Amino acid sequence: MIATTLLERKSISVFDFRCTAGPGDKPFAEQHGGHSISYVRKGSFGLRSRGKCSELVVGSVLIGHPGDEYTCTHEHVCGDECLSFFFAPELVETIGDSRSPWQIGSAPPLPELVVLGELAQAAADGSSDIGLDEIGQVLASRFVEAVSGRPRKSGPDAARDRRRAVETALWIDANSHHQINLEDAAAHAGISPFHFLRLFSQALGVTPHQYLVRSRLRHAARRLAYDDSPITDIAYDVGFADLSNFVRTFHRAAGASPLKFRQASRGMRKIFQERLALH
Repeated sequence: MIATTLLERKSISVFDFRCTAGPGDKPFAEQHGGHSISYVRKGSFGLRSRGKCSELVVGSVLIGHPGDEYTCTHEHVCGDECLSFFFAPELVETIGDSRSPWQIGSAPPLPELVVLGELAQAAADGSSDIGLDEIGQVLASRFVEAVSGRPRKSGPDAARDRRRAVETALWIDANSHHQINLEDAAAHAGISPFHFLRLFSQALGVTPHQYLVRSRLRHAARRLAYDDSPITDIAYDVGFADLSNFVRTFHRAAGASPLKFRQASRGMRKIFQERLALH
């Protein structure tokens, strides 16, 4: 088993697990250390848990509950890959239903979960500007809804809550050059990360991480248009920790590389004219 840590926060951790076991490998019993959801994105494996046997294929989810024993088998194919989310007890309590939904062992490919699983994978690959901690919380909440059959009710659209979302958005924009995560923003707003994510998204139409990325892009575009600083300096100054990620994200948003965007802002309008002609 190869495990790669993708994200570690106080309330949520995300790992990439790649198993190379095959039919000839002897299975062994394991124990869940906490609440978790593992989205199967490749391969398949058998699961023995709570006296029940099931087969997990692409799109299925392995559900972890603290203390539960389980055994994974590979009788039919060799290997599997999972994107796994581990949740702190406080977050699980906030979501609700901390026992029964989490004790089912596994779930088949459910439409509510496979679409979120693919979005989570896109976030892990850097192809989406939603945060891994954000999609993890949404996935956990949607899982509980789907399994329990009791959808969560939206809270009242209070003016105070909307003001709190706006004030935090202004704080994110002013500090977007720093490394800000969901827990930081929620602490600034004075509420739990789970409730903050719902509140912010409902009030502003984007998640906190999406707003953070777009704020950085806006600051970068302004710098590219108005000063001659090296593109690498601008990328780091506005908060991107990786130059290649900045170039990829900016190109996806602007339809042109940072260099081409700078050239267009200085009068080379043909760059954007050619792009418009293609559409």
